[in-house]
Amino acid sequence: MNGKAMVVCMSRRICVDLYNQIIKLQPGWHEKQLDNGEIKVVMTGSAGDPEHYRPHLYTKQGRKTIENRFKNPKDPLKMVIVRDMWLTGFNVPCLHSMYVDKPMKGHGLMQTIARVNRVFGDKPGGLVVDYLGLAHELKQALANYTEGGGKGRPTIDQAEAVAVMLEKYEILCGIFHGFDWSKFVDGTAAERLAVLPAAMEHVLAQEKGSERVLKHVSELSMAFALAVPQPEALRIQDDVGFFQAVRSQLAKIVRPPIQERREEVDAALKQLVSKSVSSDEVIDIFKVAGLDRPDISILSDEFLDEIRNMPQKNLAAEMLRKLLNDEIKALSRRNLIQSKSFSERLEETVLKYQNRTIEAAEVIAELVKLARQFKEAMARGEKLDLRDDEIAFYDALGTNDSAVRELGDETLKAIARELVYKVRKSVTIDWTLRESARAKLRVMVKRILRKYNYPPDKQEKATTTVLSQAEVLCREWAA
Repeated sequence: MNGKAMVVCMSRRICVDLYNQIIKLQPGWHEKQLDNGEIKVVMTGSAGDPEHYRPHLYTKQGRKTIENRFKNPKDPLKMVIVRDMWLTGFNVPCLHSMYVDKPMKGHGLMQTIARVNRVFGDKPGGLVVDYLGLAHELKQALANYTEGGGKGRPTIDQAEAVAVMLEKYEILCGIFHGFDWSKFVDGTAAERLAVLPAAMEHVLAQEKGSERVLKHVSELSMAFALAVPQPEALRIQDDVGFFQAVRSQLAKIVRPPIQERREEVDAALKQLVSKSVSSDEVIDIFKVAGLDRPDISILSDEFLDEIRNMPQKNLAAEMLRKLLNDEIKALSRRNLIQSKSFSERLEETVLKYQNRTIEAAEVIAELVKLARQFKEAMARGEKLDLRDDEIAFYDALGTNDSAVRELGDETLKAIARELVYKVRKSVTIDWTLRESARAKLRVMVKRILRKYNYPPDKQEKATTTVLSQAEVLCREWAA
């Protein structure tokens, strides 16, 4: 996790001296400008301060700029050095490490430690590095805290984290029993990448394998972050790195969209775990996965054939499910009827696979067939000489009904074109919210249907469907 760190010093002189020593080791962190640089000193000043203090003395607005940067988890400012400022009433959820070299006790100590204990993503807790031996003062502060009615546990015994870490590690070793991931630890970058498809296949072949790996690796990661630098944690760090890599790849293809997180955070572990997957060689990840580079269209016949012929059948099935689901989701922003139809068919196929009523090879065949039908459906507009918005209304008219089909394609196309024209012309920004505007639009749709002799007993259903499709398209037009 790209979090933040705060250093608390005993004096302003020490703050400045420490800054100078750090930038000797990390010259790239230094920057004179307020809106750049990875380390800053935040302290008050006066007219009589020594000259070498002056680069670190900012106006109130200047300190506000630094504060905003420090609170932004994406800003490169990663460390601040303070004496008294920002130790209380200062909330930075992404702050995860504090280095304390200043005597503190009681309420002030509790407040200071609380700076790194805010909830943020998957952050399991904050790290406090104590250079003075504040354990006794902390125990006293905690006693006052609990006597005063405080609840919860502000601190955790590291031995507990180690125990949880080892428990989760054993569970994951059981899931990966019989699988050799040694190349991920000591192989080349290409060899390390090549391990992942086979590892994912191993997991997906097990009942609820992906669900278990996602859960247990997340729990292992949090416990590991709290257990470092205990020897037990350092001994398994390469294996934890492997488990994290598999989890990261699985999350991309098997986690339903409703559960997807805006930002995948792994709790400060990637800085600690294993060796980074880096190399001077250029690696073709499609080749590593056993695939040629796909056509721009992920549903091209060539790409579908390659997925179907992948040796890792369970992985291929999950990849194809994810690709189709993404395409259908994109379609839902344009064509309500077609997206609903394909979504239901995809869900039915996946359910059979998840219940193990069909094997991986069979589900791949069904998904490839569904993908090709989806591709054909997307090409219908060109064959019918209709734009995307027109084909959406064409589908909304219920063209699979025999009574409606009797009108003929030309009549249905004429209705669709007129609906698009009138809806575009009639809708207001808030028509989906205002009942009066919706009522006017409903009357207009019914008038158009009657004009073209649309079957009377089908008009009410068609009107409701057309209005729903109009809402979808209006959001697309507005975007």
